[in-house]
Amino acid sequence: MSNQMFNLMYVPDIIPKEDAEVFKKYHGSAPKRIGMGKRPAVLVVDMTNAFVLDDYPTGYSKTGVPCARAIKRLLNVARELQLPIIYTKGISFAHPDEDALRGMWLYKSSLMPKEVLEKGNEIYHEIRPEKGDIVIEKAKPSAFFGTQLLSILNFLQIDTLIVTGMVTSGCIRATVIDSFSYNYRTIIPEECVADRSQISHKVNLFDMDMKYADVMRLDDVIGELEKLTLRSVT
Repeated sequence: MSNQMFNLMYVPDIIPKEDAEVFKKYHGSAPKRIGMGKRPAVLVVDMTNAFVLDDYPTGYSKTGVPCARAIKRLLNVARELQLPIIYTKGISFAHPDEDALRGMWLYKSSLMPKEVLEKGNEIYHEIRPEKGDIVIEKAKPSAFFGTQLLSILNFLQIDTLIVTGMVTSGCIRATVIDSFSYNYRTIIPEECVADRSQISHKVNLFDMDMKYADVMRLDDVIGELEKLTLRSVT
């Protein structure tokens, strides 16, 4: 994505002109850019079978599979550059019927049988973690809530979090807001996030770009990473 957020295709077909004008008043002709810092890490949020594949009530292959393949492109570059890669997946419930562990999910999500839940909670095979990658489990939408993510990022001295995964309107948005709140530069490669609802996907991308993060084209993110490496070498 360029700085001209208002020119992206999903603004005229989703965001009313009146709403866009309100943001123009706040930002000027284009939203302000946070930019890439010096120590980025890639976060892959909940790219499990249960979200990527139609086989599960929470899955949507039409957007999940292309998202996984875009993430794979980013991961290939990140591994070449030796950037930290962190995955999240759902918490492994020892007793799936423990209501206190599930909390409000009891009222707002489809409960799957244990054997289905275990298979669904596996990272999608095309982007499985490799040696040296970090995998953390989470029970709530944000990758930060109740996990060691903040501690890990602090230890690695990360200043920029590249957030990828599913779904845009849920776990991605919750994670991005927490990342912003903890003062990390937050980057969202547009092709590397996906949702079941395309209206929710587009509106949330627009809104996060206005307030919390830089939404960028994947090619531009890769270009920034490669430039960052060149600067560190020279």
